[in-house]
Amino acid sequence: MANKNASVSARSSARSIVAKWTGLGNGDIGVGPAGNSNLQMPSYPDRTVQVLGTFGTGGSISIEGSNDGTTWVVLSDPLGNALTFTAAGLKQITEMPDMIRPHGTAGDGTTSLSVYLAARGTINP
Repeated sequence: MANKNASVSARSSARSIVAKWTGLGNGDIGVGPAGNSNLQMPSYPDRTVQVLGTFGTGGSISIEGSNDGTTWVVLSDPLGNALTFTAAGLKQITEMPDMIRPHGTAGDGTTSLSVYLAARGTINP
């Protein structure tokens, strides 16, 4: 179990960014870049998450959100399904919490997942 830092890059303007976490396994938690404790994205309300990689036996990763940085809940897609991936996929995120992170919730020694969070804002932060 480890914290994994995000790499964040702007796309074509400050109105669009992509955060990327790699090598996530069971118990790993994605955190902000450069050791920041959480990734905050309030200026980017339109968010989509993609998960890919090696799930291994029973591999699972959830996308979680929090407004206080202490209590985390699994976010959902527009159909109300929990954003917990057991296979590669791409889904829109319905809720807009202040902080967001991936959390490896199951897997074996071969589980190694990458999470890409694309976000678009309406204002420059």
